[in-house]
Amino acid sequence: MSLRLKLNLLIALVILTFTSTMLTLELMGTRRAVGEEIEAANRVATQLLSRVALVYANMGSPALVDFLHRLGRVRATEIHLLDGGGNLLYTSPPSPYKAGRDAPDWYSNAILPKRPLQEITLSDGARLVIAADASRAILDGWDDAVQLLIVGSIALLLGNGIVFWLVGREVRPFSTIVRGLEQMRAGDYHTRLPPLPGKEASSMAQAFNRMAQSIEDNMNARQEALEARSNLEENRELTQFIQSRIEEERRDIARELHDEMGQAVTAIKSMGLAIARRDAQTDPRSAEAANLIVDTANHLYDVMHSIIPKLRPLALDNLGLEDALEDLVSEWRRHHPDMEFALTLRDLPESPGDSFKLAAYRIVQEAVTNALKHAHARKIMISLAGTEHGLQVRVEDDGAGLADGWAQKRGHHGVRGMRERAQALGGDLALEPREGGGTCVSARLPMD
Repeated sequence: MSLRLKLNLLIALVILTFTSTMLTLELMGTRRAVGEEIEAANRVATQLLSRVALVYANMGSPALVDFLHRLGRVRATEIHLLDGGGNLLYTSPPSPYKAGRDAPDWYSNAILPKRPLQEITLSDGARLVIAADASRAILDGWDDAVQLLIVGSIALLLGNGIVFWLVGREVRPFSTIVRGLEQMRAGDYHTRLPPLPGKEASSMAQAFNRMAQSIEDNMNARQEALEARSNLEENRELTQFIQSRIEEERRDIARELHDEMGQAVTAIKSMGLAIARRDAQTDPRSAEAANLIVDTANHLYDVMHSIIPKLRPLALDNLGLEDALEDLVSEWRRHHPDMEFALTLRDLPESPGDSFKLAAYRIVQEAVTNALKHAHARKIMISLAGTEHGLQVRVEDDGAGLADGWAQKRGHHGVRGMRERAQALGGDLALEPREGGGTCVSARLPMD
């Protein structure tokens, strides 16, 4: 049921209730007034005619008939004179007031029930019958009730018509709002409502437009977030692909250096030693030059072996992450005997992928290298702990810590490289001050 119909039914019910109440009050008032009028008129008429009957008792019925003709109609009273045989000698003339009209019987009975007749018997046997006649007063009440009913009907029709028109004008904008909501439900978040007439409709339209704008902004933000996430995933895959290709190139270069360059340097060293032994007695200058070649070959061999782990830690491929890290820490201890290195390995994944192992190794390598270069630390603590979803890497030092505003300064290529390695695996990396002084590098590396 529509709001307009509900309001019309409510107004109709109110008007009908009011009209019914007024009709009831009118009926009760008419009944009371008619009753009082009939009671008074009948009492006066009875007393008057009783006196007249006594006066005309000796004169006979003809004299009384003559008196009654001269008396005429008595208000609200019907007078009949009957002789001893029951023949009608006289009856009151009809009332000229609203002649020819009477109220309906049901209304008359509701206003004034039948009253008993009063009779006065004369000396000659004639009977004077007095009956209450409220037909004119009842007709007045009926006319008033009909008038009230007509006015109520007009008020009902007019009131419902006005309410129907007013409500229709006020609720007309609601159809526009409903269409807007349907369009929103269908996914058209660009829907906006025009200015609507009426204070309430205008407020609803403004609220609708604000809601639609908010939803559209949220949807756009969500779409942008999805696109950014997709781009990030693509960049992550690209970064991982580039890093894997770089590592493959490094591994190939490291193997070439180890196999080809190492053999060539060893051959040069062997030839230099042979020449030095051969010419030691016969050609000292040639032997000295050969020894210089041997020393250069030894230096080249040492440089080559220091470059190979930086290009690709062969121990990582041959021995695994744990042994490769222990080998790396041993190398640091050998080159920095005045510093303390602590390595803690706990619950490492059993079969990590090549990218995973390499990322963990490189992050530790870069973090310790940065600490050795910049932190002026005396102790470096390295810990790797397996978690439910991957690996947690922490490198801490007790050095000078992070300088104020370091994040705003240019450079930090090592930190950027560590972070890119972590993000390429779907993890993250944080660089923050260590409690008690120093710096803490922590990385979370999830495993697929």
